[in-house]
Amino acid sequence: MEIHRADARFRTASEWLESRHSFSFGAHYDPANVGFGFLLAHNDETVAPGSGFGTHPHQDLEIVTWVLRGSLAHRDSQGNSGEVHPGLAQRMTAGSGIQHSEWNDGPGPVHYVQMWVRPDRLDLPPSYEQAELDLSTGELVPVASGLAKHTSSTAIRINQPAAGMSVARLSPGGTVELPTAPYLHLFVATGTAMLEDAGDLGTADAVRLTNSDGERVTAGPAGAELLLWEMHA
Repeated sequence: MEIHRADARFRTASEWLESRHSFSFGAHYDPANVGFGFLLAHNDETVAPGSGFGTHPHQDLEIVTWVLRGSLAHRDSQGNSGEVHPGLAQRMTAGSGIQHSEWNDGPGPVHYVQMWVRPDRLDLPPSYEQAELDLSTGELVPVASGLAKHTSSTAIRINQPAAGMSVARLSPGGTVELPTAPYLHLFVATGTAMLEDAGDLGTADAVRLTNSDGERVTAGPAGAELLLWEMHA
């Protein structure tokens, strides 16, 4: 179990962007921190109004975007477009090659987490999918997954049968049990929480668990939104 505090992550900042990287990314490189399981990028980003990432390419990635506040406009070279907002999951399969833009057309900042996952095959046809989620249950809800156990319950599928992302939106004192898996990546997107055998976690803290054993997470006095990647290889 490794705890990675919010302030210890790589940081990229400009007049319009504040980005924190959980793994090596762009100009930030640490050979001991280039990913975890199938996760290659886990970026916590805030983009100012009227700003964003212009058209740029990606290849051979499953890209999952989860918005925490505001709205993010997506457009790509396959003709797909959409507005991603809280409670809506987005997946883009870069596959053999795709270009897209991400822009904040809203009146205030947009805050989101974008995650890159290694697919099970290269040169897949590029594709795009988004879907609304019901997070009112207070449980871990499968959001973007290729795991067989999530076949009937996940919102969107990814091209990686050994990985899946779930989200739990917990009220104060709410608790969830983590699944058992060779690799788990837990991220406290909002609020605070307490992880069994690890202690208190603040906003934007992350925990990397190897061979997890059903540890429990309990939300703090303001509640918490948890992002969890479960990986089986």
